[in-house]
Amino acid sequence: MEKTWRWFGKKDKITLAMLRQIGVEGIVTALHDVPLGEVWTRDQIRDLREYIEVAGLRWSVVESLPVTETIKYGGPDRDVQIEVYKQSLRNLAAEGIYTVCYNFMPVLDWARTDLLHPNEDGSSNLYFSYAEFAYFDIYILKRKGAREEWATFCFPEGVGEGRNVLAEADELAKVMTPERDHQLVENIVIKTQGFVSGNFREDDEAPLELFHQLLAKYEGIDKAQLRANMKYFLEAIMPVCDECKINMCVHPDDPPIEILGLPRIVRTAEDIRWFLNAVPNPHNGLTFCAGSLSAGAYNDVVAMAREFAPRTHFVHLRSCHIFPNGDFTEASHLGGRADLVELCKIFGESRSSLPFRVDHGRTMLGDESRGYNAGYSFLGRMFAMAQMQGVLAALAHESH
Repeated sequence: MEKTWRWFGKKDKITLAMLRQIGVEGIVTALHDVPLGEVWTRDQIRDLREYIEVAGLRWSVVESLPVTETIKYGGPDRDVQIEVYKQSLRNLAAEGIYTVCYNFMPVLDWARTDLLHPNEDGSSNLYFSYAEFAYFDIYILKRKGAREEWATFCFPEGVGEGRNVLAEADELAKVMTPERDHQLVENIVIKTQGFVSGNFREDDEAPLELFHQLLAKYEGIDKAQLRANMKYFLEAIMPVCDECKINMCVHPDDPPIEILGLPRIVRTAEDIRWFLNAVPNPHNGLTFCAGSLSAGAYNDVVAMAREFAPRTHFVHLRSCHIFPNGDFTEASHLGGRADLVELCKIFGESRSSLPFRVDHGRTMLGDESRGYNAGYSFLGRMFAMAQMQGVLAALAHESH
């Protein structure tokens, strides 16, 4: 497997020289400065590719070439935006970049309520609290129908038994402060979205108003319609993928639950089977994010890896721990539900040079003071990379 690292471009506080020293081989990045919905030009792509190559590395995976919201909800300009997307794919292939990670999550990319949740050893992890998210939805966002939806929310079998998330949110409302409300908005809307989807920026003056505007675009869009829109998009771009040998790999929904009244269509094994079968082209594939999938108590992550390895073009190695009440946190890369040792064995045997990256490392040893993007610490991810390098070395030794 190819050891890669998500890097946020020339402005990233983590330099390519640092990554060379810790054994990284390939870079996972994007043109973060290009406005959402514009073509990525060959000149822009070449400039970043050559910058990476001068450092002795290669641009292995694009994460992400964003799918604009109008493509997801089927807006009047979606065909125009699909043509933009196709041209960007052609330009990437012309510069020798053939793997593109994307997502089809409406409005909200990955979601957490606490970005620095303390661990006993003094490090911290990302954390998702259902009560805090419900409080955000009902009391801060004030989304129409939110209270009714949380009143009927049910956890998967085996977790959250007897829990009343709505009652917990109402109790939180009695003790929350404007400062804590602001922090929740930062955690859910700004710090986890601005550098990922392009829908939000850290300097947005009215992020909740923009959030409502985006949610309104999905009124009347259910799971079946979102699936149809995803199929429409994939069928439209597959001829370009065939022509250019581009592998598209969708990222699972994170967390793998329906939130904010929005449908989520890449949550379970059944969902993945659906989109792979709906567009059976081998260039239509999966980013196997073990962390996202392991946050769903109903997902057997190892069984899913075995089933979908032939159509997996990129792997995210991380693992989640689900607490008895249903909340979840990022676990150690050698712990949690995902069994990353077994996943390394499965994907290592599936094909040569399959790119993987460690994901959402702990914040540790001063990472929290260095201004890194949420979930993308240096020392925490370096520690996780060392763990995975050890696993891969042990598996290689065992196979000989």
